[in-house]
Amino acid sequence: MANSATHSKATGSNQEQRLEQAAAKAAAARAIAAEDAVQFNPGKTGPTETLMNVTVLGAGVWGTALANLVKVNGHPVKIWSRRGELSLEDAIADADILISAISMKGISETITKLKAFKLPAKTIITSASKGLDFETLNTPSQIWSAAYPDNPLVVISGPNLSVEIEQGLPAACVCASLNADAAEQVQEAFASERFRVYTNDDPVGTELGGTLKNVIAIAVGICDGLQLGTNAKSGLMTRALIEIIRVGTHLGGQTETFFGLAGLGDLMATCSSSLSRNYRVGYGLAHGKSLEQITEELQSTAEGVNTARALRKLAKREQITTPISRLVYCVLEGNITPKQAVQALMSRDLKAEGLDLDLD
Repeated sequence: MANSATHSKATGSNQEQRLEQAAAKAAAARAIAAEDAVQFNPGKTGPTETLMNVTVLGAGVWGTALANLVKVNGHPVKIWSRRGELSLEDAIADADILISAISMKGISETITKLKAFKLPAKTIITSASKGLDFETLNTPSQIWSAAYPDNPLVVISGPNLSVEIEQGLPAACVCASLNADAAEQVQEAFASERFRVYTNDDPVGTELGGTLKNVIAIAVGICDGLQLGTNAKSGLMTRALIEIIRVGTHLGGQTETFFGLAGLGDLMATCSSSLSRNYRVGYGLAHGKSLEQITEELQSTAEGVNTARALRKLAKREQITTPISRLVYCVLEGNITPKQAVQALMSRDLKAEGLDLDLD
């Protein structure tokens, strides 16, 4: 017993030492980051010293991860969810930044509830959701903008797997807005030594990059599930990027955005990790599981499933060629098998590669 107690004390002491060392390293990293900020950006000294009241709508893994990123920088944070004890009215009171991290299907319902209260005009609405509304084919930020046209709107997106964010691993993202001041305020709220934040003025492209890649992640999951190899996966992702750009630019996004963090970056992360729910949908389908079974196993939303259906509707309306997304839709609907989808892609008419986005 004495030896056990001694061992426990030693273990506790070692843990305390490791925590102290980690805290010291973190402090040193912050000091270095601050020095670099002064050296390379004389007009700035790093993240703003002004604390902002932040409210996160959605207490899932993504909403919680975003809340923790802001909390690390010392900003007061409230997290609201439908099942939580905090009322929506109290959650939005005095909010400088309102972050929407709820699923696509819950956005309109939440906005309806929110309309019962007065959202401060100063509040920056930050959309962190991804998807397309099946009825209107609008993106999350378009729905928020229609409801609150006078509030600044920012879209946040990038290669950000929630589990890795929660583990404190380094990552980067983009804050996009037509309001440069709003984008910079959100940038400063999130930026830290473990979370690099950029800005751009293309919220449409930024949001569509993060939305459309979820459909492609299902396709890549199918590819890996069928063990088609690295060559096939690389070819699929490359052609898929062209498809994303074709849709995104048609809807008003800037081409260069899709080669950045919110496009290519997010595509690589989501298509390369089993942490991605959409990838796991495709992988499960390739192994003969039903969509219902996969959804039950995930116990969370895979936005790519609903996005594939909305995208098919959008592509038909706008007459945009989307061969990969169309076949993902067909597999999800049970019209063809994953193997038949591969055969359909490989037997398409021969053509020059090119990057003419108007060509099939």
